[in-house]
Amino acid sequence: MSNDDDAAPTAAEAAGDIHLLGFSDEILLHILSHVPSTDLVLNVRRTCRKLSVLCLDKSLVHTVLLQKDYQASEDKVKQLVKEIGREIQQLNMAGCYWLSGSTIEHVARCHSLVKMNLSGCHLTSLRLSKVLSALQHLRSLAIDVSPGFDASQLSSECKATLSRVRELKQTLFTPSYGVVPCCASLQKLLLYFEILDRTREGAVLSGQLMVGQSNVPHYQNLRVFYARLAPGYINQEVVRLYLAVLSDRTPENLHAFLISVPGSFVESGATKNLLDSMARNVALDALQLPKSWLNGSTLLQHMKFNNPFYFSFSRCTLSGGHLIQRVINGGKDLRSLASLNLSGCVHCLSADSLLRKAEDDIDSSILETLVESCCNLHHLNLSAAHHHSSDGLGRHLCQLLARLCHLRSLSLPVCSVADSAPRPDRAPAPPAMHAVPRGFGKKVRIGVQAFPSPFLGQSSTQPASVFWSLLKKLPFLEHLELIGSNFSSAMPRNEPAIRNSLPPCSRAQNVGDSEVAAIGQLAFLRHLTLAQLPGMLTGSGLVSIGLQCQQLQSLSLANLGMMGKVVYMPALADMLKHCKRLKDLRLEQPYFNANAQFFQALGQCSSLERLCLVSRSGTVQPDAVLAFMARCLHVVVCHMFTGESLTTCKSLQQSLLRSFQAERPALNVVIFPLLHEGLTDVIRDVPMVHLDEITLFKSRVAEEPPNLWW
Repeated sequence: MSNDDDAAPTAAEAAGDIHLLGFSDEILLHILSHVPSTDLVLNVRRTCRKLSVLCLDKSLVHTVLLQKDYQASEDKVKQLVKEIGREIQQLNMAGCYWLSGSTIEHVARCHSLVKMNLSGCHLTSLRLSKVLSALQHLRSLAIDVSPGFDASQLSSECKATLSRVRELKQTLFTPSYGVVPCCASLQKLLLYFEILDRTREGAVLSGQLMVGQSNVPHYQNLRVFYARLAPGYINQEVVRLYLAVLSDRTPENLHAFLISVPGSFVESGATKNLLDSMARNVALDALQLPKSWLNGSTLLQHMKFNNPFYFSFSRCTLSGGHLIQRVINGGKDLRSLASLNLSGCVHCLSADSLLRKAEDDIDSSILETLVESCCNLHHLNLSAAHHHSSDGLGRHLCQLLARLCHLRSLSLPVCSVADSAPRPDRAPAPPAMHAVPRGFGKKVRIGVQAFPSPFLGQSSTQPASVFWSLLKKLPFLEHLELIGSNFSSAMPRNEPAIRNSLPPCSRAQNVGDSEVAAIGQLAFLRHLTLAQLPGMLTGSGLVSIGLQCQQLQSLSLANLGMMGKVVYMPALADMLKHCKRLKDLRLEQPYFNANAQFFQALGQCSSLERLCLVSRSGTVQPDAVLAFMARCLHVVVCHMFTGESLTTCKSLQQSLLRSFQAERPALNVVIFPLLHEGLTDVIRDVPMVHLDEITLFKSRVAEEPPNLWW
């Protein structure tokens, strides 16, 4: 979900006459100190009155961030470029999918550009050539390579610009080298493979590069190589072509090598040669490899590391013994490590026992060694595994993780935060039939709690919970995920919807409303994910989060409480009225009733921009959706995948587009039955920025190295 740079009210908002949202705080404060507020009205986001920069000291404006600026119209962008384009050195227009190619072409006027991000923007080969031909100072570039791209259409001036580019981020929607062969000075190469295996008509695509695309990339100066693949065999075929060049000669200065692949990716002779060469010739600072390359391999013990800042062993069968011996070298000081992803590593906190069962306890000494060696971790992902703690005093996973005082983002399986033994302050769970009211079946007074306090009957305001104590020791946590170890979203990538899901871990039953309420301690929390918490009875802890986590910008809730009914809706309604800065909301629940009362509560989230509902047997009240959209003027993404009929879905989608498309140029509406066979074709039309950040569920903590791209 989205990262945002205007969470807190800026000086511009306070001034009333000035609107500079999208500019850095340093530039904003500098402008305000030099220009009287009554003289300047500069709008590049939201409440647009006019765009005037005639009295602005233009030399101050070096960076313009239009990234996901959903209110940036064609005319506004053109005028912005016209007025201050020559002074801009960094321009980020990532995710501006609604702007036409002719508007993007105006970027050619920004002759001083050093960094430019056009990911998600529509550009033909000819338009890209025209833009790049005018940008002689460009050193950092991000673009998409779409079907129809033809490198032969790039002019000599364009290729001259590309020859000086040192950083390239390229998202591929078609088998191609893109502009990589033209970039002779590359030091950082980021590749995102989003190529589909089949056309809309069902024809199978080939992974062979198109004619004229066989030029050899220049990797001799490469320091960072990163590749992220979407599901599909073609993506794997194409990335092998990129890797083949690396296998011939490994760059001497390579210090980060990362490949993120879902599922299996068979190691070839060329990739084996590449890894052997890396083990002999380079010392890495960041590493991520496909699980099939590491499983059963001795590669890690031969790799050399300098001052590593990022490791990802996601979904690898890495045992605790191997983690300590081959990565941490028996307790080696790894203070430089800032980010560690062990998602799906089911044995990483256990001894080298192949007979370990999911319900077996972790070896706390392994975790303790990890915590002591990597004491400066900022991002840690332990999700998608059963990490159960024993009854040993002070040896619980939460108690050990509390020593990582620098953590800013953390992802844990739900069962890992359960107390080792039943807590004396926790009353037995009531029978299912008496658990809760059935959501919005009856009228609920918004703002009036209709559920008990999660701390009822406790003598202290701080429950005797290891999870509560953990969060108390991590007051500056900004991103938290609690995801059931058996959870899988009903809407995977490029596949039909999942009809059945695995039952939650039995220990997760002991994690409920009081643990959720403990999250309210995190005053700086911006991003929260809660998935598969069967022990939630009323959702009362959500109210604590709404009241106390005033910085919350994105919220993802999935399969909370009992699966047959939505038990937390009254509490969620009460929570939402306090979430004034919430921008992204994703809800996934099998029997979700999106009715008028829900949308009335959601309408109080005045900053909301993106909404995604996933409910296999859920319903939607069309007039409530229309009223909500009319009230929440900033909402530009409305995705609903429910149990409604195709006719109902199409009618609502057309009504929303007809009513709001003109005034919201970035509006993206997808209303579709979740279990319909045509879902895959519908998903492929969703802009990548939304598909990746909100529509599809995934763990995002330590997903990529920190500061991978500017």
